[in-house]
Amino acid sequence: MPDLVLTYPEAAAVIQDRAKILLAQKPTAEKVPLLAGLHRVLAEPVLADRDQPPFPRSTRDGFACRASDINPDMSEAKPLRIIGQLKAGDIWKGAPLATGEALEIMTGAPVPPTADCVVMVEHVKVRDDVLLIEPGRTLEPGENIVPAGAEARSGSVIVPAGTRLAASHIAAAAACGYAAVPVYARPHVAILATGDELVPVDHTPLTHQIRNSNSYSLAAQTTLAGAQPVILPVAPDDKAEIESAISSASGCNLLLLSGGVSMGKYDFVEQALVARGAEFIFTGARIQPGRPVVFGKLPQQYFFGLPGNPVSTMVTFLLFAQPLIAALSGENVSGPRFALARLAHDFRTKPGLTRFLPGRIDFNIDSSQATIIPWQGSGDLASTASANGFVVIPSTAVNLAAGECVSVLLV
Repeated sequence: MPDLVLTYPEAAAVIQDRAKILLAQKPTAEKVPLLAGLHRVLAEPVLADRDQPPFPRSTRDGFACRASDINPDMSEAKPLRIIGQLKAGDIWKGAPLATGEALEIMTGAPVPPTADCVVMVEHVKVRDDVLLIEPGRTLEPGENIVPAGAEARSGSVIVPAGTRLAASHIAAAAACGYAAVPVYARPHVAILATGDELVPVDHTPLTHQIRNSNSYSLAAQTTLAGAQPVILPVAPDDKAEIESAISSASGCNLLLLSGGVSMGKYDFVEQALVARGAEFIFTGARIQPGRPVVFGKLPQQYFFGLPGNPVSTMVTFLLFAQPLIAALSGENVSGPRFALARLAHDFRTKPGLTRFLPGRIDFNIDSSQATIIPWQGSGDLASTASANGFVVIPSTAVNLAAGECVSVLLV
């Protein structure tokens, strides 16, 4: 078997290249009720069914009037006569505003055609239906008004195809009259944990056994990535059994295997994959945790061989499997989600590997702060459960000082 161990940037580039190929092969589409489309990937663009806004819209509570009445040639603006009131949802049916007149108007209401500005209620005084402008106050034509069609023209794209629908997209689609939205079908992701040491979560393990947490973490991550997890029965450390399990996953879009990809005497996953006709694209990445990660293609699907240690499994999913699932979903994406934060403390490390260490990130408006959580290695789920991200330590780093800016892999 070829030794194809890549740096993290090299491995990430490989995933992105394969994701682009998959993205060109669009999944099948279906229509679902609007709210059911949340977190699904849009198959066709959402188009504006009319100009937005469809009328000149007031952005303030105040008084619609003519700017020339507020900006006179004389030193003070003349008082304006208030001829009526207009709230959102109504339309002015009276005579057009003449010079020297004003109309009380609420936020969101349509501005009458002969008015060209809205003076805010905070900047005026009203006495007996007479509007007194605050001394020195001037307004430009169009001030506090959103013109018709300024946000979008009828027929224009509001949400492009390939977008994973968030709440803002649902709101935009609702505003355009979409009671249902066309979305791509969710990809099916087969999850296969391997290892003689694994027992079901509802069993009491013996001293030498552990519960199968990887199938559950991968199923949870797969669901959050927008795909449909298919959990297969645990396969023991037996080449024939693993081959059979791999064969049973042939109907799924992607196969995730955990465990059995290291160099141990009973690590049979790669042998079983070879027997099933696998092409290996890379067989490791210079990262911690997750160095033994394997990526390749079977005749029927792509696969990842993820390390069996649970934190390694989660990290390698975020770095490599999630971007591929996004492409299989039809989503236009560029890769994992990273953010920047300031390191809360000094940290010493060894160069050579890009490290993704469990961290607690305190997000705030000024500067987010990242604290690396002490842990006992990639099997330490207890420490990782208190993390809300993974602090990225570059492969060239030796000493990092408190206050340095670091990248954070978001979960």
